[in-house]
Amino acid sequence: MKTQPLYLLIRFNPSSDPVSPFHPPTSMGDGSPNYTVDEALVAMGFGNFQILVLAYAGMGWISEAMEMMLLSFVGPAVQSAWGLSSHKESLITSVVFAGMLVGAYTWGIVSDNHGRRKGFLITAVVTSAAGFLSAFSPNYISLVTLRCLVGVGLGGGPVLSSWFLEFVPSPNRGTWMVIFSSFWTVGTVLEASLAWYVMPTLGWRWLLALSALPSLLLLVFYRVTPESPRYLCLKGRKTEALSILEKIARMNRAELPSGILVSDHQAKEPEKSNPTEGTMLLSTEADAGPSYKDMDSNMGGISSLFMLLSPKLVRSTLLLWMVFFGNAFSYYGLVLLTSELNNRHNKCGVDELQSERAQNINYKDVFITSFAEFPGLLLSAATVDRLGRKLSMSAMFFLCCIFLFPLVFHQPQGLTTVLLFGARICMTVTFTVVYIYAPEIYPTSVRTTGVGVASSVGRIGGMVCPLVAVSLVHGCHQNTAVIIFELVIFLSGICVTLFPFETKGRELKDTVSSSEQINSLL
Repeated sequence: MKTQPLYLLIRFNPSSDPVSPFHPPTSMGDGSPNYTVDEALVAMGFGNFQILVLAYAGMGWISEAMEMMLLSFVGPAVQSAWGLSSHKESLITSVVFAGMLVGAYTWGIVSDNHGRRKGFLITAVVTSAAGFLSAFSPNYISLVTLRCLVGVGLGGGPVLSSWFLEFVPSPNRGTWMVIFSSFWTVGTVLEASLAWYVMPTLGWRWLLALSALPSLLLLVFYRVTPESPRYLCLKGRKTEALSILEKIARMNRAELPSGILVSDHQAKEPEKSNPTEGTMLLSTEADAGPSYKDMDSNMGGISSLFMLLSPKLVRSTLLLWMVFFGNAFSYYGLVLLTSELNNRHNKCGVDELQSERAQNINYKDVFITSFAEFPGLLLSAATVDRLGRKLSMSAMFFLCCIFLFPLVFHQPQGLTTVLLFGARICMTVTFTVVYIYAPEIYPTSVRTTGVGVASSVGRIGGMVCPLVAVSLVHGCHQNTAVIIFELVIFLSGICVTLFPFETKGRELKDTVSSSEQINSLL
């Protein structure tokens, strides 16, 4: 087929909305109507099909939360059982984050090039197998190795969030992504409940084995999961994409728009080749080379990474990396600070505190504090689609700084708990919203790679935070630890304000070129 010239349209109608998700289906150059995946999803709405997708993706999120939460229980228990040093105990946690760093990048590339389903299938296999086998570890080396493999599998979490996102209509995408994030909180509460029951009677090996069950459930129901129609359309597999959209229409008891299914870039080309009155046509000679779509949909791993650092995306990518680092560093740090600062009111010393923590964990307190995230989820739901992603995140980062500032100085235990509770609510909001914003700023061609790499950077923050939250507090340097957290959180808030655009209510884009055109009009 002969390639038509590419035009850049700038409409002069001030009442038009270039990013509205409610525009009617466009038409092909020959006058026949067509529609994109986004238009089809908006027409069919959020229904029974998306609820099943939410349940499956949410189970994956529960699995990751449980595997992360158990680290606070298994480390001290193994140290006490095997007589480990504090350094070896901390390594059990650090290797999980190291594995996630590798996995997040790897599975993002796999899902962008071979499909979302293949991406989260591999992660479920690795996580469930390594998690279950780690319960039978005969020695320290085997335990560390298997927990590192669990981390590699857990790194695929962003694949599931991006997969679910691509089935959600744009008008209420923020609200449903907050609901999806609530599965993380369910996982933390479930793990705390499980540890409260299992650890005192059956021990840490049973906790490791039972915590692997959610990942096994992902494998049981894998065969009924659909591929993302947006991904299929980008890859030119429109017949398969249409089949999935028709299934969505049947389950939701809705109808597809009339016309022909086209990809995002194809929907724009006819408009550009048939300019109407009130439209300015700019030079098209610069587009004579290969199209962005061709490059975007056939990228390898290194090419995908270079695309994230291309002039079109480099600002968003670097800022997102800093926000993910700040989020992980602060969120996991606050979890550790909750116990460390309260313990410090009684004693301040590495040896005594380490021995006490290894043998006497208050599971009831951990269970209760896990509920602190529910107010954060409610706040996220109330603000993400009203105030927007950027304002929701930046306001919570700065409010978190206010909650933490009094802890630079010694405070009574009750006030310390209240301040940390408020700070954790704020960090729950920022963590929830950034996992909504991150997939929205990238086109389909590099979406899971972009979120995966950002998540990998966040894992570095998770690896570093124990050095601040535990080591400095053990060394009686509470003020230094809190000041470091304050600086990281404040800088993260500044980075959010520097993001180039807001994504509230915007359609997801398939290619870098289509994203660039929309962003230039904002």
